[in-house]
Amino acid sequence: MIIVEIEKSDNESNASMLRRFSKRVRNFGHLKLMRKIRYATRPKSKLKKKQDKLKRINKYEELERLKKLGKVRETTYNNR
Repeated sequence: MIIVEIEKSDNESNASMLRRFSKRVRNFGHLKLMRKIRYATRPKSKLKKKQDKLKRINKYEELERLKKLGKVRETTYNNR
């Protein structure tokens, strides 16, 4: 990790120094990397994928059974 250092010159305001610091941090790409690491998710295992697929299949079959019995209306989507 690279440390960003900024020194304030004699006639520079705090706002311009802060702006210069922010620009340098943005150019180094620290924030982008940290956000990438923070929100990263690991891939699902084969077992978890299989379990999720079985849940979807069972849910779909149950919905089809209820439609056949007339307990659930078929949904229609209005395209605008």
